[in-house]
Amino acid sequence: MKPLMLVGIVLVALGAVGLLYGGLTYTKNKESVDLGVVDLSISEKERLTIHPAIGGVLLIAGVAVVAASRRSG
Repeated sequence: MKPLMLVGIVLVALGAVGLLYGGLTYTKNKESVDLGVVDLSISEKERLTIHPAIGGVLLIAGVAVVAASRRSG
């Protein structure tokens, strides 16, 4: 697979996630304490929001990059 096609596919995927879900949610482990038998850990859910307008721009740019890579090769 061509590198330009891969970039286009990633842009399309990010644009679709931005439009459909509004962003990505992930869990971040902050601290972990081991007290013998007990293991305490703190994890926080973080959200990376993608504005719908930016999602649309990413989607259109991704389609354009994929089309350009198919045309050039």
